Amino acid sequence: MPLKRPLDEQHCVIINRCFPRYRAKPSGYRHRVVLGVGGNVGDTQRRLERLWIYLCRSPQIYPIQNGIIVRNPPFGYTQQADFYNTVMEIATSLAPQRLLRWLLRIEKHFGRKRSFANAPRTLDLDMIFFANRVMNTKQLTLPHPGYKERLSVLIPLRSLGPNAQKRRRLYENLDL
Repeated sequence: MPLKRPLDEQHCVIINRCFPRYRAKPSGYRHRVVLGVGGNVGDTQRRLERLWIYLCRSPQIYPIQNGIIVRNPPFGYTQQADFYNTVMEIATSLAPQRLLRWLLRIEKHFGRKRSFANAPRTLDLDMIFFANRVMNTKQLTLPHPGYKERLSVLIPLRSLGPNAQKRRRLYENLDL
């Protein structure tokens, strides 16, 4: 049964059996990447769990860890359901553009339809950081613009690290 703790009137921290999770560090992959993950259509929490399992079975990447889940209101187009967001740290040998194409295929596999900007979605995968790379192309900007202003990224980021289980206990016992 997931643990839900409100942070304020608009945000809620969710901890369940899969989030946060930490795995041993990989060998053989060149780049560490932090992904922003979210969605607001259907059973998003279950979809995030299925995504983690899907990524763990993928030869292109090695999922290292994920953060707590945050329920938060939408921005941009606000006439839609709240989002559930987290972050995942992965290791990969793919270049940034190839990883982006691979992530877009995963979104499509999980039922994402792109109808308009900030539309409701089953799954949204964004690269927040790709190693220490800085780039700005038509398709990809790294680090992700605006991540510093988004609690949906910052709160899960704080829960990352090899001490994720300690942090999990801290969040469970936190008097928010």
